[in-house]
Amino acid sequence: MTHRAITALLMASVLLLIAAAGCIATTEEKNEPVAPADEAYARGLAEYEAGNYRTAEERFTEAYELYTGAGDADKALTARNAIFRANRTYLEYLFDRSAAEAALRERVPGITDAAIAEWLDTRAQTIVSENETLYFYDVAMNYLYAHPEKMQELKARPLDFDYVGRYAWAEDRPNGTGPHVNPVCYAGVERLEIAHEALPSAGILKIWLPLPVETDAQRNVTVTNLSCPDYIVAGPFTTGAIGYVYYEVPAGAVNGDLVLTADIAFTSYEQIFEDIDPAKVGEYNTSDPEYLLYTRSERNIEITDAIREKAREIVGNETNPHLQAQMIYYHIIETYPYSLVPHVSLDAREPKVAESTHMFETDHGDCGTQSMLFAAFCRSLGIPARAIGGYQMLLAETPSPHFWAEYYLPGYGWVPNDLTVAEAADWVAIPEEKRTAFKDYYAANLDPARLVIQKNVDAPMDPPLPDDTITIRLVRQVPAVVSDTADYDIELFCADHFGISLEAVD
Repeated sequence: MTHRAITALLMASVLLLIAAAGCIATTEEKNEPVAPADEAYARGLAEYEAGNYRTAEERFTEAYELYTGAGDADKALTARNAIFRANRTYLEYLFDRSAAEAALRERVPGITDAAIAEWLDTRAQTIVSENETLYFYDVAMNYLYAHPEKMQELKARPLDFDYVGRYAWAEDRPNGTGPHVNPVCYAGVERLEIAHEALPSAGILKIWLPLPVETDAQRNVTVTNLSCPDYIVAGPFTTGAIGYVYYEVPAGAVNGDLVLTADIAFTSYEQIFEDIDPAKVGEYNTSDPEYLLYTRSERNIEITDAIREKAREIVGNETNPHLQAQMIYYHIIETYPYSLVPHVSLDAREPKVAESTHMFETDHGDCGTQSMLFAAFCRSLGIPARAIGGYQMLLAETPSPHFWAEYYLPGYGWVPNDLTVAEAADWVAIPEEKRTAFKDYYAANLDPARLVIQKNVDAPMDPPLPDDTITIRLVRQVPAVVSDTADYDIELFCADHFGISLEAVD
């Protein structure tokens, strides 16, 4: 269904609601005017469709205030969610043209006017609202990612690469025979804290708190000392597609700040698949449910005709799935420089743009989008693949949100790679042979400095996440928080009030 058709249906629904309330005449004798709140909401929908996101936010805000004043809670909630959607659509595009130019000059000393114009005119991520081109807030850092020689010169992304490469450059392989070796035990605490003054005064807070999940390379997961156990409705779940626990907390029952914590522990294994023999890769069971799941098109791993065509171009006449996947890996790290991506906008925007498609069409992708594009290319060739994620402790000891990829080979299992970590070798000045060895390691191996939360993007949960209030629905590295009574975007707020502390233990 096209975006125009969807909007037409939404407009029709609004008119039906108005008619049901007696605001539109159903006969020639009854010709009452449209209620101002309904009119403001309908105008908001029209402005959104026209790409006037800031104006749409204003109209939805007007409708929300009118509905609230009239005591119509249901319509007020619909308008509030529309405010959030409109705001999130342009939220990450902070710069007009002059501000984007200034950001580039400040971050990249010596950049020429011609280079600025070329980047902003042809490469930068943009959105148009009210006929004005707006630029993504990390426009300057993305320029540096696309010009690694400049990044190395400026030391714009300082990394201790002896530390980062401690697994890739290890001279002696760790204990064990593979593919899962070198176990590292981690223990720590997850913590979500919402200050009392930020809590709504009434209603139910619905919270999906992420947790570690069991995988072939992450074992012995334990979750203890979950706070507020009386409010746990489902879970904790540490097996399946995604780890989480689901809370329903009555806002009025919270005295002081709301603090949710969980003690977590798990064992993470290094994965070594560098000795795969392509001739020993088995045949796929194409009727297996898991094969079907990981070779189909999904919300953010989208298989399009253009993706299929490009994947065939990348692999040429090669038919072995392992060698095909390796060719795709090297194609992505050599063709698509890492860049930061407006995830909030991509998830909010209508019509929906899959993250894999965004990267394919714009050449911009971070760890998540790179992994999703890898999976899309593989799936288009009949190779099961997925984007797996949670946190990494490779670049520094502090856990940092991260995604990587896996593809499945009969006889070997799920083979990992990390496209983004591989590209990090281009951000620093190191000998070329070490850079190559580093990238080769992450083509089919993975360090154990990982915390896995989900085995694929868009992993389903029960109860499911509502479509109209959650930001970045494809990942759950931070809690999802829903409140029908909060008058501000509590979901975005809570993302900055969650943290994980981990340390390796004996």
